[in-house]
Amino acid sequence: MNRDDPSYKGQRGYNRFLLAIYDPWVLGFMARAVWKSPIPPVVERYRRLMGRRHLDVGPGTGYFLERSAPSEETEITLLDPNPNVLRKASRRLAARKPITVEADVMKPLPVEGPFDSAALSYVLHCLRGPQPNKSVAIRHIADVLTADGVLFGGTVLGLEERHTPQARAVLKAFNRAGDFDNLGDTAEGLRRILEESFEKVEVDVVGSTANFTATRPRSTYPDPSG
Repeated sequence: MNRDDPSYKGQRGYNRFLLAIYDPWVLGFMARAVWKSPIPPVVERYRRLMGRRHLDVGPGTGYFLERSAPSEETEITLLDPNPNVLRKASRRLAARKPITVEADVMKPLPVEGPFDSAALSYVLHCLRGPQPNKSVAIRHIADVLTADGVLFGGTVLGLEERHTPQARAVLKAFNRAGDFDNLGDTAEGLRRILEESFEKVEVDVVGSTANFTATRPRSTYPDPSG
């Protein structure tokens, strides 16, 4: 990705070193001790909601996909603007023969849909704000889902929500560094941007994070029949 691209700051930190320590540091320590958001329920959400054709946007190390142990029939597509992420996740999931797509979710997705499910796990807080701007990413995913497709994931919330003092300090530091851009992100704002593209939305706040499930993508164009 070009360094001048607005999305560059949110994904530049995912180098080989960070990806090597990502599971124990981010998913082990940070999620549990700082964000107070346990990881096992995230894995269970993958198991419950993943469809036969699944799109994973921002797959990280591939941890959630591997741990959820999808059936052999599941077709997996990994999408991320960072080639380091795609290499790491695709190697981990090599037995599943995933398709990899180097692309930015803030732009129309160059993928072969439609997909039965899509995951957007801990990506939204890295996208450039303010929060309403992030609705573009939601719309792009909705556009490649089936009529009864599901989008699920989670995100770290901004300063208006309840945080421990430690989480609040880390949140401010990550925003100063440019890794996050979510100081104004709220659970209600998340619900609004999801409802722009989906008919049914559920948002559940856990610690410093919000987990979400959105189903029945809205059509991009108005229904002429009314």
